[in-house]
Amino acid sequence: MTEIDTSVPHSARIWNYWLGGKDNYPVDEAAGDDYAGVFPGIVTIARSSRAFLGRSIRYLVLEAGVRQFLDVGTGLPTVDNTHEVAQRHAPESKIVYVDNDPLVLAHARALLTSTPEGTTAYEDLSLYEPESILAAAGRTLDLTQPTALILSGILGHVDGYERARDLVRTLLSGLPSGSHLCINDGSRGTDPAYEAAQDAYNETGAVPYFLRPVEQIEGYFEGLDLVDPGIVSVPLWRPEPGADTTPIGQHGGVGRKP
Repeated sequence: MTEIDTSVPHSARIWNYWLGGKDNYPVDEAAGDDYAGVFPGIVTIARSSRAFLGRSIRYLVLEAGVRQFLDVGTGLPTVDNTHEVAQRHAPESKIVYVDNDPLVLAHARALLTSTPEGTTAYEDLSLYEPESILAAAGRTLDLTQPTALILSGILGHVDGYERARDLVRTLLSGLPSGSHLCINDGSRGTDPAYEAAQDAYNETGAVPYFLRPVEQIEGYFEGLDLVDPGIVSVPLWRPEPGADTTPIGQHGGVGRKP
């Protein structure tokens, strides 16, 4: 396994810190605090993104009837991971997590708990290996049956929008009709302070994350049938009663493959 470098801030650990997790180091806390000093709203974005993931999975299980999930770019385990939400509502659900980060791999056993009726698996692969991802997922999932592809906060790490779109297309091409795509990612055009903070972070030498215009996030869903309310700022996607629905610079949605 690649050695984990604790001297350089790491995006997954910083995200974990903003979510209130403990899997981070002082260098990550310092970077997270610096970022939040420029843009305090980043904590809201991190937690709103996680809440959207939970609501979308609940929709996929309870309303769309999905029982298979392929979660690529998993990130560090926190609370309400994909398998926990899915199996809470449908214990027979099967989940494959994919990530090639040595830090995530070190914590992967926390992602491998499962109900007796269901299954979880972890594959040490990169988003840039979509064909290998599909082959590996097929060892656990029946890819002739509808499957939900989860890409939560990962596509912004891809340098080049067309490359990101191609990765999404390739992954979707291996899934049958009735499958769903669930994406949420950082967006430009909603909050200039967020954009300034992220641009400054990208200059630090850490792995960059590229905020993209909303129309580009919409482009990932080309050819799919969007689930109401479409691609929106994540607090606006099927919010819980009484929830804060103030728009933020994180957009997402769910689409069904015809």
